[in-house]
Amino acid sequence: MANHKSAKKRIRSSARKYEHNRYYAKTMRNALRDFRAITSKEEAASKMSAMVSMIDKLAKRHIIHRNKASNLKSEVMLQVNKLQA
Repeated sequence: MANHKSAKKRIRSSARKYEHNRYYAKTMRNALRDFRAITSKEEAASKMSAMVSMIDKLAKRHIIHRNKASNLKSEVMLQVNKLQA
């Protein structure tokens, strides 16, 4: 257990940041799951920009790694291109 006042504060703040980051990462995973379930090309194309934007924001805030964000965006775009009109 921490003995210094600053170390105790660091434990509290890192716990808050952990919960905050987990929430947004889970929200992104749920949105991605819903996006993968889309079968209409028009609907997928309209939701693609929102999905890419969400992924970019998480990468910018270091919630997910930038390479993972790139891979996820690539996967989203591939899915939109694979769907039939």
